[in-house]
Amino acid sequence: IMAERGVDVSALPQEVREQLAELDLELSEGDITQKGYEKKRAKVLAPYLTQTQNLAPPPAYDAQSPGPSSASAPEPGPSNSSSSSSHHRRTRRPHRSSGTRDERYRSDIHTEAVQAALAKHKEEKMALPMPTKRRSAYVQSPIDNCTPPDSSSSSDDEAVSSESAGPQQSPDTWINSSLHGSSTSSSASSTLSHGESRPTQAPQPQSQQVPPPPAPVHPPHSHSQPSALAEAFTQTRIDPVGVGPPDMPSQAQARGSRVDLPSNAVVRGMSRGQSRSSMMETADGVPVSSRVSTKIQQLLNTLKRPKRPPLSEFFMDDQEEIVEVPQADPNTPKPEGRQIIPVKGEPLGVVSNWPPALQAALARWGATQGKSPALTALDITGKPLYTLTYGKLWSRSVKLAYTLLNKLGTKNEQILKPGDRVALVYPNSDPGMFWVAFYGCLLAEVIPVPIEVPLSRKDAGSSQVGFLLGSCGVGLALTSEICLKGLPKTPIGEILQFKGWPRLKWVVTDSKYLTKPSKDWQPHIPTANTDTAYIEYKASKEGTVMGVAVSKVAMLTHCQALTQACNYCEGETLVNVLDFKKDMGLWHGVLTSIMNRIHTISVPYAVMKACPQSWVQRVHIHKARVALVKCRDLHWAMMAHREQRDTSLASLRMLIVADGANPWSVSSCDAFLNVFQAHGLKPEVICPCATSPEAMTVAIRRPGVAGAPLPARAVLSMTGLSHGVIRVNTEDKNSALTVQDVGHVMPGALMCIVKPDGPPMLCKTDEIGEIVVNSRAGGTMYYGLSGVTKNTFEVIPVNASGTPIGEIPFVRSGLLGFVGPGSLIFVVGKNEGLLMVSGRRHNADDLVATALAVEPVKTVYRGRIAVFSVTVFYDERIVIVAEQRPDASEEDSFQWMSRVLQAIDSIHQVGLYCLALVPANTLPKTPLGGIHISDTKQLFLEGALHPCNILMCPHTCVTNMPKPRQKQPVGVGPASIMVGNLVAGKRIAQAAGRDLGLIEDQDLVRKLCMWPTMMHHFLTEALQWRAQTDPDHTLYVLLNAKGVAVCTATCVQLHKRAEKIAAALMERSGINIGENVVLLYPPGIDLIAAFYGCLYAGCIPVTVRPPHPQNLSATLPTVRMIIDVSKAACILTTQVLTKILRSKEAAATVNIKTWPIIIDTDDLPRKRPPTIYKPPNAEMIAYMDFSVSTTGMLTGVKVSHAAVSVLCRSIKLQCELYSSRQIAICLDPYCGLGFNGYECHQSILIPPMELEISLTLWLGTLSQYRIRDTFCSYSVMELCTKGLGGQTDILKARGVNLSCVRSCVVVAEERPRLALTHSFSKLFKDIGLSMRAVSTAFGSRVNLAICLQGTTGPDPSTVYVDMKSLRHDRVRLVERGAPQSLPLMESGTILPGVRVIIVNPETRGPLGDSHLGEIWVNSPHNATGYYTIYGEENLQADHFNTKLSFGDPQTLWAKTGYLGFVKRTELTDSSGDRHDALFVVGSLDETLELRGLRYHPIDIETSVSRAHRSIGESAVFTWTNLLVVVAELCGSEQDALDLVPLVTNVVLEEHHLIVGVVVIVDPGVIPINSRGEKQRMHLRDSFLADQLDPIYVAYNM
Repeated sequence: IMAERGVDVSALPQEVREQLAELDLELSEGDITQKGYEKKRAKVLAPYLTQTQNLAPPPAYDAQSPGPSSASAPEPGPSNSSSSSSHHRRTRRPHRSSGTRDERYRSDIHTEAVQAALAKHKEEKMALPMPTKRRSAYVQSPIDNCTPPDSSSSSDDEAVSSESAGPQQSPDTWINSSLHGSSTSSSASSTLSHGESRPTQAPQPQSQQVPPPPAPVHPPHSHSQPSALAEAFTQTRIDPVGVGPPDMPSQAQARGSRVDLPSNAVVRGMSRGQSRSSMMETADGVPVSSRVSTKIQQLLNTLKRPKRPPLSEFFMDDQEEIVEVPQADPNTPKPEGRQIIPVKGEPLGVVSNWPPALQAALARWGATQGKSPALTALDITGKPLYTLTYGKLWSRSVKLAYTLLNKLGTKNEQILKPGDRVALVYPNSDPGMFWVAFYGCLLAEVIPVPIEVPLSRKDAGSSQVGFLLGSCGVGLALTSEICLKGLPKTPIGEILQFKGWPRLKWVVTDSKYLTKPSKDWQPHIPTANTDTAYIEYKASKEGTVMGVAVSKVAMLTHCQALTQACNYCEGETLVNVLDFKKDMGLWHGVLTSIMNRIHTISVPYAVMKACPQSWVQRVHIHKARVALVKCRDLHWAMMAHREQRDTSLASLRMLIVADGANPWSVSSCDAFLNVFQAHGLKPEVICPCATSPEAMTVAIRRPGVAGAPLPARAVLSMTGLSHGVIRVNTEDKNSALTVQDVGHVMPGALMCIVKPDGPPMLCKTDEIGEIVVNSRAGGTMYYGLSGVTKNTFEVIPVNASGTPIGEIPFVRSGLLGFVGPGSLIFVVGKNEGLLMVSGRRHNADDLVATALAVEPVKTVYRGRIAVFSVTVFYDERIVIVAEQRPDASEEDSFQWMSRVLQAIDSIHQVGLYCLALVPANTLPKTPLGGIHISDTKQLFLEGALHPCNILMCPHTCVTNMPKPRQKQPVGVGPASIMVGNLVAGKRIAQAAGRDLGLIEDQDLVRKLCMWPTMMHHFLTEALQWRAQTDPDHTLYVLLNAKGVAVCTATCVQLHKRAEKIAAALMERSGINIGENVVLLYPPGIDLIAAFYGCLYAGCIPVTVRPPHPQNLSATLPTVRMIIDVSKAACILTTQVLTKILRSKEAAATVNIKTWPIIIDTDDLPRKRPPTIYKPPNAEMIAYMDFSVSTTGMLTGVKVSHAAVSVLCRSIKLQCELYSSRQIAICLDPYCGLGFNGYECHQSILIPPMELEISLTLWLGTLSQYRIRDTFCSYSVMELCTKGLGGQTDILKARGVNLSCVRSCVVVAEERPRLALTHSFSKLFKDIGLSMRAVSTAFGSRVNLAICLQGTTGPDPSTVYVDMKSLRHDRVRLVERGAPQSLPLMESGTILPGVRVIIVNPETRGPLGDSHLGEIWVNSPHNATGYYTIYGEENLQADHFNTKLSFGDPQTLWAKTGYLGFVKRTELTDSSGDRHDALFVVGSLDETLELRGLRYHPIDIETSVSRAHRSIGESAVFTWTNLLVVVAELCGSEQDALDLVPLVTNVVLEEHHLIVGVVVIVDPGVIPINSRGEKQRMHLRDSFLADQLDPIYVAYNM
């Protein structure tokens, strides 16, 4: 690359070469995207590039290019005025009034820049993966006022056209269509086919070159015809409600059946490393045509993120993670000018006949010029409705003043006193009533507070208006009769109490309700003083509405200054299109006009919508001298230009443009002049101005003299602006901003420019800052808010050394700008639109202008776009929200969005965080139709925006991620670690249960019903002994859903049933001693009898969960696999299940001809076996325990006779289980402790699936049988918490009382679910459950029970650990409620005879107390090993008989595969020693290694589930370095896209990770196994095989 760029790397200075090497390293580690790499690299090399290269000429645009394209950016200087007006005449498309191209936001410079930027991207061929959407998610949310037609038909037509496009389709399309049967109504079948068939109007984006993968939209379930591939998954959710599978506690309604699904038949024994990694890299077992993986591949290409090699630098975070601090770029432009000198306006002239107060002017004209017109109001069609004369205005205002002061209360009480605040609530269509009310208040000396008419209880910003009314202490509102009738009412006819508003008394001010004052009453008109005259509302950036108080003298002075600046004359006519309640509309159209006896024609917003040319016609008809407009009105008038051939604007001497400071005002003014110059409009009459509620009018361009040169424009560099300095743009015209001046400072004012943040330091002449003004004509305070007032209204600028420049206070205007040549003021933005990203400033309006210069504009509505920033992960992030047109296709929208990203990136050099499109008419509006930014932001953050399209780009714009961690090298010597730990005073992290000694006391033996261990090492011997010595003792009771005992077994009954089964097994030829026999039974006594029967016959039982009759296709393959893997010689089962195994339905799923022998044990003959088998020694295998792990691994472990009997003794000792007492078990008896519980102690068996029919079964049984000890699973606990949580009163009434329960143990192989156990205890405390009763057990594959909370140990303790340290495998305890803290509960007391130690999984050396490591266990009841197919013994040794690498090399340990830590607590155990608590953090297999740190999925999932109320369950996994989050949507489908930004935000904030893909699915899609654990690997395989039928898949850029 270097050679072709003309740079010889070897010749570069050393530090530059180092910089380049560092960049290469960053790229290879994936810490920087390809694009960022190229950008940074170019920057480093820029000074050394040879100057000979010529830039390629910009692409030429054909005449089709939308809108006029200026041939060259106008150079700064007077010459450009002519070019700017002439270049418009070249190729103008005829204007259509449909609003296809909204000129007011157009800037030719922008359009051209954007096209050039996009053309550049086009060469880079960057295809972004388009999000996948389910069909139903396309439907626009129903909106009553949605004018445009429905969009569904158009997308269907497109589907047809794309299929007829034939050969242009990409091969993926037909592969996919075959996969989805006949239903390929693909809305995005191929960008190519659409693109080719229509003439390109603007440079098409990159996706032309690389057709994106097709996105067939899944049809609704009803008519889909799934292929065989999808079959497996679709079938899982067809069970009728309530018919649970016969094997697991689950909410059948919510989740469909829970299935234990091994992923791709991976069996322990195949080397674990290979199987998983091959799946990771190649998505093994996923059909090649899978759409998802193509898209992810595309996403990866976009991110260009290679696999990370080992990192070179070692990074420690001690307490807090070190976040990249954006380094200042040495090439940043710095201001170089001298310090600015305050700019003075011309002196305010003294005119002898100016009134002493504004009311005096009205009194004077009312008396002397009563017939002269003051105000003409228009009806909705734009025709004059009424004219108010000065006489009428005066007399009505006096009547109102009299009524307000004297006639509101009863005779002797006065409700209003001078100085009280009164709200004015008048619609925009009724200026007359407003004028009377405003002047009536001034004459009564009460303070008017004009506000907007509230339309509904939930108006945008209505509660903030309530804050305004509260802070101003308003108790009374004036309104008109018509307006009052239109206000929303309660059912009894009272006016609604608006959200956040104080209680108001409403007064109607129509003439007929006013009282004529007596002859002697005259209103008091004092000379203007500093008392408040009126309050104008203003909304801050955060949406708070505050009242700016304007004093009487300021109001008067402002009118004088405007009169002088605008040269107003008595009797002129003024057309006002602005809102007369505030700002320019009020200052010119209501106040200054009265002072000068001007005739105002008020054109309301509603008229402009109906007939946009109305204001131009009014100017023409009334020969108006002055017009007050916004860019919007210029634009609308041009749109309707065709309909007004003969209008003349020659009478105008001033066209005041109120938003002349906006970036798009230049082109609006130019374009308007271009069209209307032919109608007599003179170029010099256009007068932009700059205003703010606090400083009022800051500057206004004075009307020019005909023939004088027009003022110059400034063409500024965007980059300079973002760093706050003024640089004339020379090099790259794409990133230029053209601004026009807003004239000179107001008469009598003093202005300077200060730094916008920090102390008000004066700026340099070439620096952008906030304009501050000192003038008698400005606001005085925020009414009722003295704190905020000081910082805004009493600013004293300081110079560079920090000393004040004088005594006089200035007012902050909130406008950002600079003083140009000739003391002209230029404004480049507003404080409230300022977005500070990584220390650079961007102006919201500039971003809007860039976005709207991107073609095709038919995707969005031009005026309805909101730009704001949200704080995520220590920086501001930019969000753009726009309203999408209903007829825009998915593809157009996505294309538009991806091009907006590129345009903003090129022109502003800033990344967008999120771009969202919402359905038409759904953004909150301000009363005059603009978008309510702060409310939109609030909706975005609450997840209530309901976008129909969203694109998140965290990868591109989050650049301050912490450095990835590199693990410490493994080569540290063992001894040094030991010594290090001892020196640091840390003990080695280990713990042990109490001794499992032999019990000599025969009484206790009988009491504990301990199989006397001296005699019996085997369960079979124990059962025979019990059958002889205690034959009628009931061992098991099985309950059904009604709580009725459907089956019981005494010692002798169980023994006899076992004998029958043993006899049947021995009779069969082909079943030999030591062979494996599968037991396929629902939970119950049959299963236990079959288990003992196998032992009697010398066979090895393998318990297997029976298949679900309604869901064979998903559950039978697992059964088949266990039968095959265990090489079972025979299946023992019931009559019902035998029929199922041989049924036609089963044949459709597996080969039923190859089942081993099936023995139906329901009706066996009463036979005794010839002998009962006794194993030669206790190390022989007793049974096999098969289970599917959460990672989809099927593992079978061998459990010896010795282990079984030791485990039984250990549990009995720990829990003090006496033979006189029963325990209640509500667990699945197929693996782990669940099965062990069934075989060891007399129990009441409650099959968990019965709970789905009767939720109260388990708790009712505990109460009825006065059970002391019970065992359950998390699924059972969750079922009770969700289903019975609100019904404790009903349970109490039924007499359910849980005070008998001493211990309720949740059996699990995972981190204790603290939130669930806690809420269970809290909910059922009311029916007697002790808060101490609930605890957890912990077991793993290598040892079925390591911890179990007994009766003797101390209560389980809870600690709070720091999550950031945990990611570094360190444990740091913090206080409860500390940020980033994670509560962990001890997993129960360690069982007698068990020892655990915490080990570093890499070095296999013991760890100190404060480290997280793998839990290793040594115990007489460890399992013996894996049952492997391949006989791989090394795996056995590795997991079951492994030794520490140093410390104690003799002991044999088994690796549990779980990470945890040991903490010595202050509590003491039964022996009086301090208690060592074991905390389980999570499974090692499940952890995600990202950025060199270790994450536990459950922590990320907890954050995700908290992000939005509509998220139910969630699951995370990784795929090729990308984090994928799957969230189940509980709400309506229109919430689906709201979840994407919230999920991305929360994971970034709390875990410092960027989510790569967000998948929104229906409830019940995340597979959960019978133990209530999520099967994330299985979910991952289904996702990659495209079998999830997601509602929405978002690929974060």
